[in-house]
Amino acid sequence: MKKILIINGHPDEESFNFAIAEAYKKGAQSSGAIIQEINIRELSFNPNLQFGYRQRTDLEPDLLEAQEKIKWADHLVWVYPVWWGSVPGIMKGFLDRVLLPGFAFKKREGSVWWDKYLTGKSARIISTLDQPAWFYFLINHRPSYFAMKKLTLNFIGVSPVRATTIGPIRLSKPAYRSKWLKKIEKLGRKNR
Repeated sequence: MKKILIINGHPDEESFNFAIAEAYKKGAQSSGAIIQEINIRELSFNPNLQFGYRQRTDLEPDLLEAQEKIKWADHLVWVYPVWWGSVPGIMKGFLDRVLLPGFAFKKREGSVWWDKYLTGKSARIISTLDQPAWFYFLINHRPSYFAMKKLTLNFIGVSPVRATTIGPIRLSKPAYRSKWLKKIEKLGRKNR
């Protein structure tokens, strides 16, 4: 049985992102997968990596639990809105505080290279936009996608990383959203 961790980075529990996470979960559960979840908005932590990597800041219990869930999972599903070409601030703080040296990677002494500690895991990025997905791809060149895939997940060893981009959401009709929820549930059933 596949172990799947769904990480929702939207700070508003009434957002469409929560419906997306639930649709993926429903599909994955129907396939027999074991599911755990992290709703970043519910965690109690300081999102500021105050000293960078120069000085260690003790992790709050919620972040220690998040690290255990990430280690446990075979497949990570990241659900978040694209804001200002990036992820929401609370999600960025979560990434900064959780994916630390010693947990997610280790820089090699005297080298520009590093060891990846989270290999053997795959991921799905599901992001929402207030612009058409084609515009995000062709005109804006998908900055948050590349930051999450290449500069974050691949950096720590997670591969393959697949993506689903949904937009525009802001002006969308219920039928459009319903269609996407069915597609996301199908992705969940396939554990992809």
